[in-house]
Amino acid sequence: MTKKKSPKSQTQTTTVGVVGSGSFATAIVKMLVENNKLVHWCVRNEYVKGAIEQRGHNPNYLTSVSFDPKNLKVTTDINELVSACEVVVLATPSIYLSDAMDKMTCNYENKIFVSAIKGIVPKVNDVVAHYLRDEFKIGFRNQAVIAGPCHAEEVAMERLSYLTIAVAEDDVAKKLYDLFSSDFINVHCTKDILGNEFSAILKNIYAVGAGISSGLGYGDNFTAVFVSNAVREMEIFLESVYEVPRDVNESAYLGDLLVTAYSLFSRNRNLGNLIGKGYTVKSAIQSMNMIAEGYYAADSVYHTSKSKKLNTPIIDTIYGILYKEKNAETEFKKLTLLLN
Repeated sequence: MTKKKSPKSQTQTTTVGVVGSGSFATAIVKMLVENNKLVHWCVRNEYVKGAIEQRGHNPNYLTSVSFDPKNLKVTTDINELVSACEVVVLATPSIYLSDAMDKMTCNYENKIFVSAIKGIVPKVNDVVAHYLRDEFKIGFRNQAVIAGPCHAEEVAMERLSYLTIAVAEDDVAKKLYDLFSSDFINVHCTKDILGNEFSAILKNIYAVGAGISSGLGYGDNFTAVFVSNAVREMEIFLESVYEVPRDVNESAYLGDLLVTAYSLFSRNRNLGNLIGKGYTVKSAIQSMNMIAEGYYAADSVYHTSKSKKLNTPIIDTIYGILYKEKNAETEFKKLTLLLN
């Protein structure tokens, strides 16, 4: 563990808030309280709000993380948070984002919305960046995307973690860098907003596949081949949806894929592992107490791939297992013949 530095409580100039009360939202709040004397936090219900205010812990996720309630302004009203904050971090599961955002009736002009959501918004079957732009007229100048590699559980333990923040404007990049960086959070900024968002979605799908292979009994050799093919497939997909100069071997792309595919903290890998061990998709999902974004994203990404006539055998295989009830063992035997 690295030595914890003193919060920059006397230098805070940017008001910031987090929407969401899951594990990654809790981890983001922990990051932010390092540098900010007050962090606004919009949580799911009054029970969670009361537990945080009275005991300084999220009662449901990352319960080991302790907060000083004096550093938090907790609410269940998104309008209260957005009205008070210059920077709003969205950290709900993708399937719940529209429920939260539809309640937003306050003035949000010139606010910066940062997506820490690594999934497809079901209401519009699209990424968060497009959802904010199309449904709320929030342009890319007022958006940012958080990518990894960064597991919530390691943030909770203050293990050195890496955030990639994709943002269009240099002044906003500086503001977000100052908000998030600390002794245990290393921040890198980039301008590839859509590339970072899509790669964060894709790596969850590939992590489901890595988990399936593990559950089926494939070893480290196959996993290495699987991941190396996955990153090449990711590059094909990213170039088809948003072609800009990028190096998929950088940490935001390959690094995030590696940690999600290999880590035992990965909920997407864990979902796949259960399926590989013989659970039905439905029973595997029901046995988990957290959302595995890769399941929901696989449907949208598969159809995007097909519409663009891309060669994505890994995406095709995972989609078939998750949505067509195809046998995982049979489909992975076929996939092994396509990888190199």
